[in-house]
Amino acid sequence: MSRLELEGLSHGYGETPVLQGLTLAAEAGALTALLGPSGCGKSTALRIAAGLLAPASGTVRIGGRDVTRIPPERRGAVMVFQSPHLFPKMSVAENVGFGLRMRRRPAAETARQVAAMLERTGLEGLGARRPAELSGGQAQRAALARALVLEPQVLLLDEPLSSLDAGLRSGMRALIRELQRETGTTTLVVTHDQAEAAALASHVALMLGGRIAQEGPPEEIYARPVSAEVARFFGAETFLPGHGRGTSFSSPVGPLALSAPAIGPGTLTIRPEAIRPGAGQNTLSARLVEAEFLGTATRLQLDVSGTILTALWRPAEAAGLSPGDIVQIHLPAENLWRLPSA
Repeated sequence: MSRLELEGLSHGYGETPVLQGLTLAAEAGALTALLGPSGCGKSTALRIAAGLLAPASGTVRIGGRDVTRIPPERRGAVMVFQSPHLFPKMSVAENVGFGLRMRRRPAAETARQVAAMLERTGLEGLGARRPAELSGGQAQRAALARALVLEPQVLLLDEPLSSLDAGLRSGMRALIRELQRETGTTTLVVTHDQAEAAALASHVALMLGGRIAQEGPPEEIYARPVSAEVARFFGAETFLPGHGRGTSFSSPVGPLALSAPAIGPGTLTIRPEAIRPGAGQNTLSARLVEAEFLGTATRLQLDVSGTILTALWRPAEAAGLSPGDIVQIHLPAENLWRLPSA
């Protein structure tokens, strides 16, 4: 197991900077997610880690070894792209064994390893098929098998689920987690999907503006964002400026009780699902502006003294409500978070 380190990476396209001193570590044997909006430079960072791009500055280390100027085939990292990129004229088994043949492994050994990997990735019995005969999920499994059969030090996954239908994503997520646990391969997965990152990885690094804005366990970033920008990316829409006086905070919706002391001016945020119906701690009276049914939840826009709060409730909790209705809501103190950088 090898640690992947990206230190001070900078890169741009023409006059447009993309990476600006990016520093990130994927711990040995762990699955780390590099998360960020489209166009923020995630895939560029991954290509630099793989050796497919050279950084303008900075260092790539794998297992403590500087591989920044080492070609891709010699650095111990293998990349799986968003599109499977299978060779169309080869069978699935030939695709999976391609890298082993390039390394001149004995034919019998290659056949054994390919058969074992096809079984592990749920492709047993499909080895003789051509890529055109595979479903999207099967093709992505074949690409993953082709990478893992090489037993890389580091596995790099570039948006591995984005081309799959929603119904296939959960199965592919489970397969990636299972294979990563079995092999212990240090894995860095790039995604723009917050839910996908949280479901896959124990450690998430959020990339904004060419740098890491916050990293840590996904639960921590969701609940304790370091800035309004991070909070917005993770779905927060309610921000309450005000002034803290110990465990009380004056805000546009009135005084709010806090679970931890706050002194001086600042901004509170609360996640939509944390704004609850009915009376409780920090009870408020709100006028329903709009309710949007989303299937598994209902998104509500609530007006409290001219300030709009966004809530997510179970459909049953919002049933029968219409715009203009007055409802009671409460904001639990443990879910109110004072932004450190506000």
